[in-house]
Amino acid sequence: MNISRREAITGRAFLILLMVVTLLPFVSMLSAALQPRGTVPSGLEWPSDPHWGNFVDAFDVANMGALLRSSLLIVLGVVPAAVVIATMAGFGLGHLRVRGGGIALAVLLLGLTMPFEAVITPIYYQIMDLGLLNTRWAIILPLIGLYMPFSVYWMRAHFLNVPKELSEAARVDGASTWQLFWRVHIPLARPAISSLTILMFLWTWNQFLLSIVLVDDPAKRTMAGALGAFQGQWGTDLVLLCAGSLLILTPTLVVFLVFQRQFIAALLQGSVKG
Repeated sequence: MNISRREAITGRAFLILLMVVTLLPFVSMLSAALQPRGTVPSGLEWPSDPHWGNFVDAFDVANMGALLRSSLLIVLGVVPAAVVIATMAGFGLGHLRVRGGGIALAVLLLGLTMPFEAVITPIYYQIMDLGLLNTRWAIILPLIGLYMPFSVYWMRAHFLNVPKELSEAARVDGASTWQLFWRVHIPLARPAISSLTILMFLWTWNQFLLSIVLVDDPAKRTMAGALGAFQGQWGTDLVLLCAGSLLILTPTLVVFLVFQRQFIAALLQGSVKG
């Protein structure tokens, strides 16, 4: 494709503008996190004497060491189970075309329209009846269910684009449904599975609402739940809040940068035929 000089300059200018708009909030948070404690950040003004020790203070005040361990346990409880269930359900709805799949898909699409805030109250009472309040299971079990609509729809979209000739050839060779799923379709679905895993990790790591409502013990919440530690009775320590927010964002940023190729590959999968 031939691109004119004017189009190239316009595209680069748009990308630069987009980068500035995206990075501006993070730069503002960084400048605020380096201000002296007890002050009110004044915006993008870089401090003459940056207080890098604020990050250490934020880590200690929020007890982020325990929260890091808790977040990892919650992620390990949510992501593998949700990915396995969503992959199998997506295969059944997208490739096997099981009976009643249309009704199941309609229910899942309905679930996509429901925000977490709309179901938090019934989830609270259900978790209370199960005796799981103030435990990590109070976060793990609801998240697995709440992720299903998007996850199943994501995997179903992948399996719909897999040529049926591959399955027909495997059937001729005597492959069972499980062998067809495990040996033929799972290797082809690795980009979609990888990107779904990344998304679920990011969503679980940054989960704030369920952590605050269903778990009273701060040490059993996610890393995002640490933000409540900077809210005092008479006000909020904005400097430590910004420092803590950057500490919480760092693992998710690292994960995305490491696995960005798999994520982009899954997004582009099926966009070009041939």
